[in-house]
Amino acid sequence: MKKSLFWLLVLVLSSVAVLVVITPMDSQKQYIFGLLSIGILFLMGFSKNRSVSVIMVVASLLMSTRYMYFRLTQTLHFNSGIETILGMGLFLAEVYIWVMLLLNYLQTVWPLKREIVPLPDDMSTWPTVDIYIPSYNEPLDVVRDTVLAAQCIDYPADKMKIYLLDDGKRSEFAVFAADVGVGYITRNDNKHAKAGNLNHAMTLTQGELICVFDCDHVATRVFLQATVGGFLKDPMLALVQTPHYFYSPDPFERNLSVGRNIPNEGMLFYGPIQQGNDNWNATFFCGSCAVIRRKALEQIGGFAVETVTEDAHTALKFQRLGWKSAFLDIPLAAGLATERLVVHVIQRTRWARGMTQIFRLDNPLFGRGLTIQQRLCYLSAMLYYQFALPRVVFVTAPLAYLLFNLNIIYSSASLIVSYALPHLFLAIYVGSRMNGRYRYSFWGEIYDIVLAFHLVLPTLVTMIFPKRGKFNVTDKGGLLDVGYFDFTVVRPHLVVACLLGVGVVVGIVRAIGHDYFGSDPNVIALNVGWGVYSLIFLLAAIAVARETRQGRKTIRIDVDIPVLIHYASGIVSRSHTADLSMGGCRIAVPDDRHLQDKIEEIELILQSGAICIPAEQVPADERFIRLKFDENIPLSLRRELVRVVLARADAWINPARPQDKPFRSFATILRCVFELFWLTWKTRRDRRRQRPAAQTAQEGGQL
Repeated sequence: MKKSLFWLLVLVLSSVAVLVVITPMDSQKQYIFGLLSIGILFLMGFSKNRSVSVIMVVASLLMSTRYMYFRLTQTLHFNSGIETILGMGLFLAEVYIWVMLLLNYLQTVWPLKREIVPLPDDMSTWPTVDIYIPSYNEPLDVVRDTVLAAQCIDYPADKMKIYLLDDGKRSEFAVFAADVGVGYITRNDNKHAKAGNLNHAMTLTQGELICVFDCDHVATRVFLQATVGGFLKDPMLALVQTPHYFYSPDPFERNLSVGRNIPNEGMLFYGPIQQGNDNWNATFFCGSCAVIRRKALEQIGGFAVETVTEDAHTALKFQRLGWKSAFLDIPLAAGLATERLVVHVIQRTRWARGMTQIFRLDNPLFGRGLTIQQRLCYLSAMLYYQFALPRVVFVTAPLAYLLFNLNIIYSSASLIVSYALPHLFLAIYVGSRMNGRYRYSFWGEIYDIVLAFHLVLPTLVTMIFPKRGKFNVTDKGGLLDVGYFDFTVVRPHLVVACLLGVGVVVGIVRAIGHDYFGSDPNVIALNVGWGVYSLIFLLAAIAVARETRQGRKTIRIDVDIPVLIHYASGIVSRSHTADLSMGGCRIAVPDDRHLQDKIEEIELILQSGAICIPAEQVPADERFIRLKFDENIPLSLRRELVRVVLARADAWINPARPQDKPFRSFATILRCVFELFWLTWKTRRDRRRQRPAAQTAQEGGQL
């Protein structure tokens, strides 16, 4: 009886939904309907209940589907061949966005908040773990702390082995591995890059579980204790993935003044999306910060080598065979983000190519073993990286009318706005409600536009020729001595921005003289507004190319630790740290002794004991003493420093971001655009002032 009532309710609601989608209205009625829908959802937004969120998601989808039905049935009439091509291209781009909206809602509407599964008290039952740290061309300075942090992991020594997998076959790495007491594995060739390196190590090791860290990912001491318990509880669990947390700023965070106040690009994926995937047993393996069951790996033939995104493809193979996966949303390791925008683009190009390869070679929509939900989660990930062409279409579409007077949407401006406004508003509002602590409104467009022009060709070529392309290693650990503007990365953005600027000016001229030009002022206003909107985000994307100077090798972490300051005179003072890094620290000034007496070393007072580190004072202010640690400290001492600075259990646990406010988010983007012009003018002014001064100084020296 209950089942019959359920299906009857579904039938009734489906009929209502169809009526909402297909009922035609003129612009006035549609405005009223849209505004009422927005008002109702705004009132519902005061409730934080999850069921209310689901209702709002359904309402947003209905309004978006209604818009797409309107576009399909009323706007696809064209007067020429070129209008047909451009108009259908725009419509297909909108279809893509609608599909991605649907899939994104599926992924994020039911996130799974997984908790740590504790290990049993009897350590003899704990599984053995092999820790793999693959490396190719990274400097030893990057890899060293990763290895030392792995040695600090709190796990029985007889059940944990660490291996440095060096595809670079460098003698200094072999010496370092021997000095610190970890395994060193190399091979004769570099076939299949990182995946091949890992597979080769599997043939030489025997641990029940395999833990993988990229060479720049530093683990906290509790990493294994937090992730291994699930494997004992569930014998079919193949993968436990943790977030990729980055302790260095990415190009958006570093190059934009507001960047550090905005959730970074990866937070949405390593938050609601992976939590949603976990709910459907579709957690992605992300190549690092993960623990994998060896038996499952052996069953699928090792790490996947068919694509350049071996990580996601490996997880897909697990799930096809019925293995389970899990995502633990606790940052238990931290690494280096891409330092420069060009490196960021190269890395994302590899990801886009790899996901396209999976789509072509092992499409999750087909084949056995996956549930419908798993297929859709993987489809969402693969389709996402096809955003490049639709994004370029949206940015450049207003130019068709503004510069060439081509009508690619056959409808009045008023009717278009009446249907599009509720669709866009609800999508933004619901997205902000669902994911507002992980991705602020409108910022996804900046992330996409930065990459879009560079991804169009690689994704199209890979879609046609899926076996082309090779794995490329992302450069990490570099420094930038001088700031500069990277014109090479944003050259296509600058061209399109100039065209949009010209188009907006032409549109304004046509609007002023619309009687002379015989144009509909409403249509002109719509396209000018669209052009200005696109121009704002293009300029914000261009602003990311202002590479700022990065002279600091190590990240400073705010931490309060008691210290003893040892002076050359033998006197000792007590104080505490304001921040701490692998290269130095800041200490609160206890008195004026540091002005006359040389500091020789500091002693960090910890619960587990104390460590003494040689240090020298560098220029400071009235409140803090700045100290630089000796770079040649023994490895045993450096390991203890890693334990204190980078491997603390709570090292990367930060308070949640403030909830997104769409209007404020848009205002921050406008600020980025303003600073692009302001800082560019300021930099050029400073350079003009420096030239005469330098010339005068040179002439004075010659005289």
